[in-house]
Amino acid sequence: MNELLEINNLSMVFGGLRAVDAVDLNVGQKEIVALIGPNGAGKTTLFNCITGIYVPTAGEIFVVPPGKKKKRINGMQINKVTELGIARTFQNIRLFPSMTVLENVMIGRHCRSHAGVFGAAVRDSSTKREEQAMIDFSYQILVKVELDGQVNEMAKNLPYGAQRRLEIARAMATEPFLLLLDEPAAGMNPSETYELKELIDRIRNEEGISVLMIEHDMKMVMGISDRIFVLDYGEKIAEGTPEEIRENPIVIKAYLGEDFSVNA
Repeated sequence: MNELLEINNLSMVFGGLRAVDAVDLNVGQKEIVALIGPNGAGKTTLFNCITGIYVPTAGEIFVVPPGKKKKRINGMQINKVTELGIARTFQNIRLFPSMTVLENVMIGRHCRSHAGVFGAAVRDSSTKREEQAMIDFSYQILVKVELDGQVNEMAKNLPYGAQRRLEIARAMATEPFLLLLDEPAAGMNPSETYELKELIDRIRNEEGISVLMIEHDMKMVMGISDRIFVLDYGEKIAEGTPEEIRENPIVIKAYLGEDFSVNA
């Protein structure tokens, strides 16, 4: 397996609280990996360490962008992590509600633009071409997430599930090789969750983007993941395929429960 993300012995301590404790984790090329565990297990803290929001207390985070050399990203600035090819969504929707669907995606695209302050001010021909290219690229992303019919709609007017897909579209506009999704199915009804699962499958299969996902919907996790990592109180207590995790007695006791069923 060609690893794109490699986390070794990672720890994050806040005062006396060890939120992440010596965690090892990896994501391979074109792989969907789920990170599960109880609330407060350290999952989002781990995401924050990867994306530069937190500087880990100990351990190493490496990425290997396709076609490039392995790079250590501990403490790298958030915008530099994005430029490197790692994008994320958050637990709570963070759209610009009074901007259009297209404008929200275009904001994500800005990290790949080259126009400086001067170009933006005078709007020379080069800047205009780049702006049109940004519009075209953003529109194609909306086609892929099936929001092209709402391109001029205000983001705040979209149904909840569509807002979640718009967040993913904005992240995809940065051209990531690795997409981090923090509870993407939270608050969705079964129909919206099914559409999300189909979208994540397409992102991996058609775009070649690897996905690391925090999720509590176990039916979705078991149905879409290649591998699953389980955290509890900041420690990794298990890793494996969905079948292995489903039958792991430690995971059943700590998180899934004795009566767990993906068909529930």
